[in-house]
Amino acid sequence: MAEGALNNQREHTAICFKAFMLKNSTKSNLNLYDHLSRLLTKVMDERPENVVDIIEDMSREVKQEFLQDKQSTLRDMPLATAAQLLAEQQRLLFSRRGGDDGEQEEELVETPLPNVSELGFFLEQAGVGLGREEMLMVFLALKQLVDSQPLVRCRLWGKILGTGGNYLVAECEYREGEEEEEGNEETVEDEERDGEPRDDDEEADVVEVIDTLPRSTFKPPPVVPKEDNRTGVNKFTYFVCREPGLPWVKLPTVTPTQITAARHIRKFFTGRLDAPIISYPPFPGNEANYLRAQIARISAGTQVSPLGFYQFAEEEGEEEEEGARDSFEENSDFEGIPVPEMAESLSTWVHHVQHILQQGRCVWVNLADKPEDDFEEEGDEEEKEEEPDEPDPEVGPPLLTPLSEDAETTNTPPWSSKMSSTLISQFALAVLRSNLWPGAYTYASGKKFENIYIGWGLKFVGEGYIPTIPTIPQREYQSGPEITESLDPSLEEEQALKATLEEQRAAQEETEALGEDEEEEEEEDD
Repeated sequence: MAEGALNNQREHTAICFKAFMLKNSTKSNLNLYDHLSRLLTKVMDERPENVVDIIEDMSREVKQEFLQDKQSTLRDMPLATAAQLLAEQQRLLFSRRGGDDGEQEEELVETPLPNVSELGFFLEQAGVGLGREEMLMVFLALKQLVDSQPLVRCRLWGKILGTGGNYLVAECEYREGEEEEEGNEETVEDEERDGEPRDDDEEADVVEVIDTLPRSTFKPPPVVPKEDNRTGVNKFTYFVCREPGLPWVKLPTVTPTQITAARHIRKFFTGRLDAPIISYPPFPGNEANYLRAQIARISAGTQVSPLGFYQFAEEEGEEEEEGARDSFEENSDFEGIPVPEMAESLSTWVHHVQHILQQGRCVWVNLADKPEDDFEEEGDEEEKEEEPDEPDPEVGPPLLTPLSEDAETTNTPPWSSKMSSTLISQFALAVLRSNLWPGAYTYASGKKFENIYIGWGLKFVGEGYIPTIPTIPQREYQSGPEITESLDPSLEEEQALKATLEEQRAAQEETEALGEDEEEEEEEDD
């Protein structure tokens, strides 16, 4: 009996001790029983030497492994930040493509890739630029663009700042016959929708519906056709990206309507090409079109070069007389202009980009000209209506016009020039800054010069900006007595009108009676 009681007591003690070992800790939520089980299992699996000396370290490892699995349930794993994602994409800029050394050397000789490192060096002396680190990233990004597109020319146009993101802009020129045609179908559809009839059946249906309704006399102004690729404002193709390493996006061609609308609005860029442009007057397009229009305006006003660096080709005498030169070539005999002279006189600088006319084009087009078919169909109308006077062609300043002829804006000179250093003038640069387009700079030293723009893409307008006033609403109809509401007559006026009508009716009856009597008398005489 005593031995059975002792066994029961030991069993009860063991159960109590096991329950004590299964009690979880308030700090780590672990219990001693499970921990010892894992520790002994680890010892039997690994069977290390001198286990008694390292049992404490093994116990600590078991506890850490178990706690590491439980920590993920307390807090979500942090997501990768925008900087980390950008760094992963920019890491590809530093990867080198495979290939033979000979092929790489040929690419280096024939590539249109500009020397952005040299550009950054000169801009740093002029007090302008993006910094050495960013300029190196831009150089590698331009290398990606050149490798992916069949380009014959490529350069860093500049950087346009935005509220939500910036745009790095590359000015490119495709090889002959390599550029893809864009927007032809849309242009044809727009022209047909604006003026030309669609189908005879559709036109007949429309006439039947609106024949009984009043017709509007408003005639929309003629649409100014856009300039073709490689000409005028569409002479070059522009690519943009938000950060070096991100994909380059090709901007669409610009139309005269977009340039005209961009002159009347002031909008900050958001950094999203698909963002809508909400303004008055309404802009025909999104931010990508607005960005392309501003690039064309900035290029036409700020792209300059030293006098004599470019020259016209000696050919085509007729075009020379008409002043329609739109191309030039580099002067091989140019030896450079002294830097002090370029910093003092604006006459040593010239514009080498065509001026944009008020029509939104570089070359004026006569909108009053009609096709021959229209003259044949409207022969009768021409006899009735006099033809309007022929408009005077708009002419802007020709290419290679000196900067000294630029007009001022609100008593502000259009340009400011200086030397990059007055202490070491022997190695200084001539720096030119545009006051009409803040952010446009040009440097020149000997035979080297470059233009760059780093700004918000807005033009200087003076002391304050005055938005465009809305036009007067068009009148709905022509006012006249036939549609003017008359006043209700009084009782006396109604009675007087009634009496007058009765007198007229009585006089008419008497006249008819006299006529019948005369006819009867003539019949009796016969």
